[in-house]
Amino acid sequence: MHPDSPMAAKKSKKLIRRIHGLLDRVETLLPAAPAAPQWQDFTAFRWALQDGLAGVRHPHRIALDDLLCMNRQKEEVVRNTRQFVARRPANNVLLWGSRGTGKSSLVKAVFNAFAADDLRLIEVDKDDLVQLPRLLDLLYERPERFLLYCDDLSFEAGDASYTALKAVLEGTVAAPPDNVLIYATSNRRHLVPEYMEENLEARPVGGEIHQGEAVEEKISLSERFGLWLSFYPFSQDEYLAIVDHWLQRLACPRRIEDEPTRTAALRWATQRGSRSGRVARQFALDWAGRW
Repeated sequence: MHPDSPMAAKKSKKLIRRIHGLLDRVETLLPAAPAAPQWQDFTAFRWALQDGLAGVRHPHRIALDDLLCMNRQKEEVVRNTRQFVARRPANNVLLWGSRGTGKSSLVKAVFNAFAADDLRLIEVDKDDLVQLPRLLDLLYERPERFLLYCDDLSFEAGDASYTALKAVLEGTVAAPPDNVLIYATSNRRHLVPEYMEENLEARPVGGEIHQGEAVEEKISLSERFGLWLSFYPFSQDEYLAIVDHWLQRLACPRRIEDEPTRTAALRWATQRGSRSGRVARQFALDWAGRW
């Protein structure tokens, strides 16, 4: 059949219509393009690969005054954040240490303290770190200041998210935006598991100890955070002080100076194997609810 014949033209048009129909059906199966962020309606956001930036309608409104027994850490994070919102140089922050000691709460409380100064919080899950460059492209020209909040970070060997975060912190050709900092929390100082056999790679050079390549690679990510803050388990007195603070906040008539309350609070911590701020607040909620 000649390509210019009427029959060939008719078949070509029919084929084109079928292709367009197939494309229409395929488009209905694809995820919709992420909507533009509603910057004016929200101060906190979540970043997800499929949905883009989604506003958080009810951010956790924890206050700095509710965080006890961490004065040094609180002062450092507040100072660094104040520099950031004032458009002065500031550092990315890594908060690491024992579980339940207030690392995540401190990030949220600092955000709440400076939200009126155009500070915005964007929560980024570890699995979504691979698309950080795409997120940063949305933030470059914005007038607000952004904290990228990565909670409970922990990586395994060969994790793509590890490489993505490491690159964004300082290692790509593109410069990081001046209006973005990363505040990350972790139970691990170097964000990755460390094994005994890796210490055997250390060698003495000129009287100094030099770590092996495996250890150097693991340290290289945490080193890119300019400010490290460590959190340790609370003493018994600190734990009881936090319990009493929350009992007062909850208007509970039974306070820690009452012997039954003190005994119950200590038993609660013993049963959970931890004297953390989280455990203290959980006990206060339970005890206040009883009375």
